[in-house]
Amino acid sequence: PLCSKRKHSETMLGRAATIVAFAASCSAFAPASTPALSGMNAARSSVSSMRMAGERFNLKIELDSAKVVNTEKMAAGSKAVYCRCWKSETFPKCDGSHAKHNTETGDNLGPLIVAVEKAEK
Repeated sequence: PLCSKRKHSETMLGRAATIVAFAASCSAFAPASTPALSGMNAARSSVSSMRMAGERFNLKIELDSAKVVNTEKMAAGSKAVYCRCWKSETFPKCDGSHAKHNTETGDNLGPLIVAVEKAEK
């Protein structure tokens, strides 16, 4: 029946949007030249086009800056957990704010965890 086909199409579109969002999220932290992720530039563009024109991701961090950039030196053997939801009160470090966002929206955001290997002697 037509209704069944329409429901299936809507479900498939939802899955496609989820896959595109995940791909764009992953590729946001890799250089465009990374071979395994180079094809994800199109996914990143697709996610951008799904947002309304002028809609921001960042609603509170350094809003008067043209670009938010953070640099951190890390010692060998250290680990850092970085925010990817733009909601952390300790930005750029994660404070777990994504958990509330995920509960409210059904999203699946999580932090970026960076671990620096210990230097070999």
